[in-house]
Amino acid sequence: MAIIDELRTPLYFAAGTADLAVRQARKVPGLIEQLAAEAPGRIEAVRNTDTKAVQEKVAGRAKEAQAVVQAKVAEVVGGLDTDFKKLGETAQDLALRGVGVAAEYAVKAREKYEEVAVRGEEAVRAWRGEPAEPAAEITVVVEPVEEPAAAGPVVEEPVAAEAVAEPAAEEPAPAKAPARKTSARKASAGKEPVAEAE
Repeated sequence: MAIIDELRTPLYFAAGTADLAVRQARKVPGLIEQLAAEAPGRIEAVRNTDTKAVQEKVAGRAKEAQAVVQAKVAEVVGGLDTDFKKLGETAQDLALRGVGVAAEYAVKAREKYEEVAVRGEEAVRAWRGEPAEPAAEITVVVEPVEEPAAAGPVVEEPVAAEAVAEPAAEEPAPAKAPARKTSARKASAGKEPVAEAE
């Protein structure tokens, strides 16, 4: 069953992805209507915009970005440590952090994958018309209860000692089988075998 479950999970993931895509696609007509309503106003605003003002804004932002980048580069170059051992430790630290972050993202990706697979499983059940959660199967074992032969209450009557002795006399006690003893005997050249004690 593990192989079947391993094959089902990617299929459920695909179904969950399709379900999410359909839900997002349902939002598209509303967005198109919103854009169609806003488009004439935006087009008119673009037509009325002064191109020289836009150029000045873009040039100002470009100069600001250039100044920020130059400051960052100067800071990095000025802050470089010439001690290569420290640079090696820093590189190793960054590599370990990168591995940790990659592992964290892998765990998050697996969790999201499982969530979408569960969503897909629920979507498949909905498409089939099955209940959202499968009913739990409960197995009940019923063992027959042995009832006494007589339906009435059981009453013990005192029994005489002679009555008890008679059944014992009728049934002979099983005889004990003689115990078999096995012993390893060593045959030596001038010695007699040792007699077994019973």
